[in-house]
Amino acid sequence: MKLAVPKEVRADEHRVALDPDACRKLVQAGAEVAIEAGAGAEAYFPDAAYQEAGARIVPDAATLLGEADFVLKIHAPQARPDGTHEADLMRPGAMLLASLFPTRHLASVKKLAERGITAFSTDCIPRTTRAQAMDTLSSQANLVGYKGVLLGAVELPSYFPMFMTAAGTTLPAKVFVIGAGVAGLQAIATAKRLGAAVSATDVRPEVKEQIESVGGKYIGIELAQSAQAGGGYAAELSAEDRTRQAKLLADHCAQMDVVITTALIGGVVAPKLIDEAIVRSMKPGSVIVDLGADGGGNCTLSRPGERAVVGGVQILAPLNLPSTVPHHASMLFSRNLLNFMLAFWDKDEKRFKVDWDDDILKGCVVTHEGKVLHGATLKALQA
Repeated sequence: MKLAVPKEVRADEHRVALDPDACRKLVQAGAEVAIEAGAGAEAYFPDAAYQEAGARIVPDAATLLGEADFVLKIHAPQARPDGTHEADLMRPGAMLLASLFPTRHLASVKKLAERGITAFSTDCIPRTTRAQAMDTLSSQANLVGYKGVLLGAVELPSYFPMFMTAAGTTLPAKVFVIGAGVAGLQAIATAKRLGAAVSATDVRPEVKEQIESVGGKYIGIELAQSAQAGGGYAAELSAEDRTRQAKLLADHCAQMDVVITTALIGGVVAPKLIDEAIVRSMKPGSVIVDLGADGGGNCTLSRPGERAVVGGVQILAPLNLPSTVPHHASMLFSRNLLNFMLAFWDKDEKRFKVDWDDDILKGCVVTHEGKVLHGATLKALQA
């Protein structure tokens, strides 16, 4: 079976879907692995390392994708600088594995369906114990939480830790993390390691113990109804609970030096949690790092991919943060894809074997035989 890894065409993307170590393991399993020339260069994986791992280097994407039985990518297929579209370069009937975020990329999903591609999206993989090793959302969210805190520390006009010097003592920065998923917990732990006084909140009160285990102080409200959506995801709050949560956020944010938001509903959509009134209540010089920017942003004043300043408060809304740590981000993403491939690899026939009775494949398939099968994506297309 021919596996192909193209160079990502998104302008701000420096990761690669497979690193040389994963290539070696797939080659050992009997796959023919082809890599587009330079695909791993920006993640510091040279072509020579892939060749040593047994992969073949192909000079252009059109040849690579046209030959492939199975394509592995970071992002959903998109238009290339030469005007072609990655989906159109893939042969009909081929398979694709990537972090598609299909409800965000409906045009790409339509092209994949029209092309007859069987597409699996890693961000739709069910969050079960068996699937943990395939979970790209978690592996990349760890990096998002870590890097988000560093951005806040760089922009804050104060130290994070307490310092006792001959010139006097500086108090530790107060950091508030909103959302205690993987990114939030990593943000709490990183801010704590830097010496900040960290508090955190989440609409799921059951994560209180997790927040405290990484050094944060839990701040929360008593919910009128559960906000647990299953699989570790948060659901949307009721109107009553939204009102009470908004008051808690307003009261707490006003006291903070840095606010880091990581909230996503279902791992995809960023709810609006911080409005202009909350921003203007914060101290001049304080910083908001909106890590929900890829999902639209948790702050109503965020400009995804840009920086805004309102009332002396800096609002950072970085996009695609894992790409700013491309070496380790690629290693982790690659291991997730490798685990997915090997879980369904037929050792005798040396190919990826689809089992439509398997919960993981049923949960993450987006398109197959010209149809869109993913429920939320189909609903979005029909709307």
